[in-house]
Amino acid sequence: MSRLAFVASVIALFCGSHPALAGDPAFTQFIASLWPEAQAAGVSRATFDAETKGLEPDYKLPDLILPGRPATGAPSQAEFVQVPADYIKEAAIARLAAEGQRLMQKYRDALNAIEARFGVPATVVLAIWGRETDFGRYTLPYDAVRVMATQAYVGRRKDQYRNEFILALKILGEGNVARKDMRASWAGAIGLTQFLPSEYYKHGVDLDGDGRIDIWHSVPDALASAAQQLVNKGWQSGVRWAYEVEAPANVDCTLGVPEVTKPIGEWLREGFVPVRGQKLSAAELAQPASLLQPEGIYGPSFLTTKNYFVIKEYNFSDLYVLFVGHLSDRMVSPQPFATPWSASRQLRTADVEAMQRALTRIGLYKDKLDGKAGMLTRAALGAYQKSARLKVDCWPSEAVLRSISAAR
Repeated sequence: MSRLAFVASVIALFCGSHPALAGDPAFTQFIASLWPEAQAAGVSRATFDAETKGLEPDYKLPDLILPGRPATGAPSQAEFVQVPADYIKEAAIARLAAEGQRLMQKYRDALNAIEARFGVPATVVLAIWGRETDFGRYTLPYDAVRVMATQAYVGRRKDQYRNEFILALKILGEGNVARKDMRASWAGAIGLTQFLPSEYYKHGVDLDGDGRIDIWHSVPDALASAAQQLVNKGWQSGVRWAYEVEAPANVDCTLGVPEVTKPIGEWLREGFVPVRGQKLSAAELAQPASLLQPEGIYGPSFLTTKNYFVIKEYNFSDLYVLFVGHLSDRMVSPQPFATPWSASRQLRTADVEAMQRALTRIGLYKDKLDGKAGMLTRAALGAYQKSARLKVDCWPSEAVLRSISAAR
């Protein structure tokens, strides 16, 4: 594929030529060049030709790099960083928890089998299903093959999606799902519990015993596959995802990073108190945990176990884990978080990214510049606040931004 042909095809697209009418020769050439890799992966020539015939890229997808156009970001990167109260809405949690309780009875046999085989609670896999596709009610908007092909062609992570595209063809060739049912998110996640094709092959489970792994129509297969993925990422049976606690008034919020881990009993000796008078067993007190304060010193505080970070590998977002973990709890108990979320508002994504860049320059931050106020960003902000003799709250505010900007 020549660079000239690629640029010409994209220019033609944005100058008014409709790809479905004019075609995209460079894209077609790129797809054709993948045949040897597809063949090596076990895709038949008939499948390759049938599934790529007439295939066109979708240049409206996010996360693409197109010549002459600004790089597009993921849609989750909203103009303003989402605060927990916006993401973990009580009405949504209550609705999903009630539906989860009903589904727990409907799929009791399968869920019992999952708990016995994988050691993952039924409520956790149900919560993942609820969060990912609203228990199957949400129809994924994109054709999976087209998404994977476009991302492989002009996406930010071309090499990854090159492999995902080929594996998507392999799934179709094996007859595991029809093309019309292989819908995806903009990032290529498929099925009731949202797997990439590579995850399907790594973690897929045929729990219903019909001879194929069907994460699109078989709830037992989808939930068992989610449980297997958690186990493969290190899930520890019998361990909670997190404990909500009341933090001491003098809490050092800069300790809220995964690297600072202590037995829960030690955290309690330092002044952290389980909410609602919860009593922990000796085994729970010995469990290593990290401090999580999603809103800095404001809002709820948590002691997070290894399983918290296992769920986070399913979707790398603290808000996602909090949603799934809390939803799983609510299927058993109707109680909301003991400490309400604060009314705090985060800065624009661009401002948080500017903070990260400044904190990187002065050696306080070493993670990616993504405009998201995650654990490491909050801890770095707290460290800056200490050095600048500001109030240490580990929260990205306009006051901190002004201070960092003035210190350049």
